[in-house]
Amino acid sequence: MKILGIETSCDETAVAVIQGDNNEIRVLSNIVFSQINLHKKYGGVFPELASRVHLESIIPCIKASLEQAKTGLGNIDLIAVTSGPGLIGSLLVGVNTAKTLAYALDKPIMGINHLEGHIYANFVDGIPNQIFPAIALIVSGGHTCLVLIKNQLQYKIIGQTRDDAAGEAFDKVAQILGLSYPGGPAIEAAAYQIQKAKRKRQNLKIKLPRPMIDSADFDFSFSGLKTAVLYLVKQLQDGRLENVRHEIAYEVQRAITEVIIKKTIKAARQYEAKSILLSGGVAANAWLRREFELTIKKLKIKFFVPPKILCTDNAVMIAIAAYFKSLKKQPSKWYDIFADANAKLT
Repeated sequence: MKILGIETSCDETAVAVIQGDNNEIRVLSNIVFSQINLHKKYGGVFPELASRVHLESIIPCIKASLEQAKTGLGNIDLIAVTSGPGLIGSLLVGVNTAKTLAYALDKPIMGINHLEGHIYANFVDGIPNQIFPAIALIVSGGHTCLVLIKNQLQYKIIGQTRDDAAGEAFDKVAQILGLSYPGGPAIEAAAYQIQKAKRKRQNLKIKLPRPMIDSADFDFSFSGLKTAVLYLVKQLQDGRLENVRHEIAYEVQRAITEVIIKKTIKAARQYEAKSILLSGGVAANAWLRREFELTIKKLKIKFFVPPKILCTDNAVMIAIAAYFKSLKKQPSKWYDIFADANAKLT
């Protein structure tokens, strides 16, 4: 089965073609047009600009994806598109483009939840046996949540952020520290300077809170961490910030990582999970990936994390989700697909 995937939930225009057969996936193309440079001056995604750029880039991305895959629209068996959640203007561009293609080509179509796509990015090499029940941690700029997956297509959100998502916290902290956008890679790069010198600096002076790390539930909160950094930086306005900027970034990265790992492991134990699935843009963070691997080594739990290129928003994950869903659920007609900015994972 050859699937054309389209993803436009935020500020990446992404199109991919995959071939799925007998639980095996071949990625034939993966095109992502990123708008990061356009949104840098705003310190975050400017919704109206994002949707306008999607309109300009969606058709060129489709053409490039088909060309890279060495195929044509007539050879596509299924069209998959992110239907939500996300920015409504951005979603509408992808959904309406996909619906138009499905109508014109008389092809089946499948709307995919963006969070579900992130989960299925872990299965680019197929779905292994005996991994359910699983705990999925989706951690990105817009989402930080824990999902219990009892079996394929059986989801239950057991914890989520009460305010800022982890990726959003990275963006805001980076802005406070005078680092570049997006904040995640900027914080990681700054923190790396301390990691290299860690043996020589065992007694770091900066200590930041780990919000809700010991709470009874599985929810998250990162606004308090952001506020703690803001107050700290205000105290360092006499020029001292330059001396500890990297140290603050290192401590922020550690704080966020410790919270989400401890919550995830706690959930895995409580629900007797056979595996943990890490996904979302923040999953590209090398420190987070390493700390997860070191922690899970001590447990009899399988650990999955996508290749870094499939952690941030992409259409490969949307096409993969559609392939595995199509094995258990009939695709839709074009007129049954709608954009939903607040779509729930069900």
